[in-house]
Amino acid sequence: MGASEAALQIFSGAFAPQFHTNLRSKFSSVCCVKSSKDRHYGCMQQNGVRILKSYIQRQRIRLESLRCKCSQAENIRGAFLEDGSGRLVNGLANDSKFQLGQHLKYEKGNLFSDDGLTAATSNVFGANSIEDEAWSLLRASMVYYCGNPVGTIAANDPSDSNTLNYDQVFIRDFIPSGIAFLLKGDYEIVRNFILHTLQLQSWEKTMDCHSPGQGLMPASFKVRTVPLDGDEDATEEVLDPDFGEAAIGRVAPVDSGLWWIILLRAYGKCSGDTSVQERIDVQTGIKMILKLCLADGFDMFPTLLVTDGSCMIDRRMGIHGHPLEIQALFYSALLCAREMLAPEEASADLIRALNNRLVAMSFHIREYYWIDMKKLNEIYRYKTEEYSFDAVNKFNIYPDQIPPWLVEWMPNRGGYLIGNLQPAHMDFRFFSLGNLWAIISSLATTDQSHAILDFIEAKWSDLVAGMPLKICYPALEGEEWRIITGSDPKNTPWSYHNGGSWPTLLWQLTVASIKMKRPDIAENAIKVAERRIATDKWPEYYDTKGARFVGKQARLFQTWSIAGYLVAKLLIANPNAANILVNVEDAELVNAFSFALTANPRRKRLRKGPKQTFII
Repeated sequence: MGASEAALQIFSGAFAPQFHTNLRSKFSSVCCVKSSKDRHYGCMQQNGVRILKSYIQRQRIRLESLRCKCSQAENIRGAFLEDGSGRLVNGLANDSKFQLGQHLKYEKGNLFSDDGLTAATSNVFGANSIEDEAWSLLRASMVYYCGNPVGTIAANDPSDSNTLNYDQVFIRDFIPSGIAFLLKGDYEIVRNFILHTLQLQSWEKTMDCHSPGQGLMPASFKVRTVPLDGDEDATEEVLDPDFGEAAIGRVAPVDSGLWWIILLRAYGKCSGDTSVQERIDVQTGIKMILKLCLADGFDMFPTLLVTDGSCMIDRRMGIHGHPLEIQALFYSALLCAREMLAPEEASADLIRALNNRLVAMSFHIREYYWIDMKKLNEIYRYKTEEYSFDAVNKFNIYPDQIPPWLVEWMPNRGGYLIGNLQPAHMDFRFFSLGNLWAIISSLATTDQSHAILDFIEAKWSDLVAGMPLKICYPALEGEEWRIITGSDPKNTPWSYHNGGSWPTLLWQLTVASIKMKRPDIAENAIKVAERRIATDKWPEYYDTKGARFVGKQARLFQTWSIAGYLVAKLLIANPNAANILVNVEDAELVNAFSFALTANPRRKRLRKGPKQTFII
């Protein structure tokens, strides 16, 4: 029986508690083994996935797509060159271009780079433009596992020997890299990334507070070469995941699984290969992420309750609760998952819960997170301590919470979704990622989406300034900064997550602008970025209110800054390609939203409602 047939047999009914693997402690179920005795490269499974033992008995199998093909791995690693069309192809080991391209390798878990890497790779590909340089740098950042590309490292600054965790493959950081490769027609690295990160997903339900919950995706992983047990002359490559244990603050990543679902859909739509999302193990992975996010709790809101530091803003910045960024990604991931889930009876309850959540979230975000001059004046006149179901001020927001800066900053035209909403608290800061992804995912209405773009144009000098795009506005300063961030020395005002400017957000601005048929906004932002970004060596972020300085602790040659620029350029050249990321709101959600707006909460509570209800 072949590996595919065996996989189908053992994965039937796979979404069950006994379907698990302790990949966190064993690193990986697939290893690449190198023996010094016969120099033979082969594949073996050590401490692998043990699934449904009563059915398998003593037989060990593994998925064909995760099978290590390690023959002549040293000759394969890094052997990707560009053909005439710009697509990556396997090169020959004796090719002079291939030899020059070997300045950067992942070997024995460490990153080695030669001096003059940028110049060498530029010469290989004949770089004479910013785009050529960016592609060379992106390819140089590729990470290989058993001879196959599986991701890109976070940053590759040859002048900085202190790599910290920037030599790992981060799920959220790889997204723009993956999109760039997809748009170029290079599907292999994205497919490998999807399947290998799925392999690292936490599938073992635990009660240990220091272990990842079932369904959680890691924040990052690293390829390590370690000695093989029992043979001191042999080594193996393993994937070492980090679920937040090594992160600052030890916060688990909420957004990793959401980004993974979004990339999975983009891969299928771009490549036309739906076989990956149809695999039973992939379907199981989707369901586990959904069950983790849709689990019942004490929270009464339809939005996802998360802690500080659980997303792109991975340090204490006062975004605990229901931050817009997570809600927009969650909404998009729900729509993507609904599109990819195989119709089967076992998924009926999950899809029903998913649909209910989509309707409730769309109403909640559009109605209560939206702010413009009209809504601001309404909040200014709020009455407090309202106890009825008909209360206008449902969350007991005090008008005095309106900050003075907002009164002057809010333009007459345009609006945006606020950063957070909790009882008696509205975070009025503008968060770029959440607002842009609300447009992309159709979480914002069409009118709201245009208003957000109007707002960005009206506040161009603040949000774009000298480098797109402010991660949030305004920065926390003075006593507010000391209390909310804990006097964070990295998140000082107008730096890093506290009002810093992040070039990687350029690609999401481009997708949102194209979706709303206003690509000129993205084109203008790209022109701003091109003035400096290559000269400044592709920094991670910029400091000061006008983005005049390279960030004080910013890494240079930051991969997602490079990839974000490339994705923006590729999408402007081919706007239709943005459809792989865009979610178009369907008629059912529109009708349900209209029903929610006109429904009387008191009547729904006092008498039996319809068969399908929506909690808002």
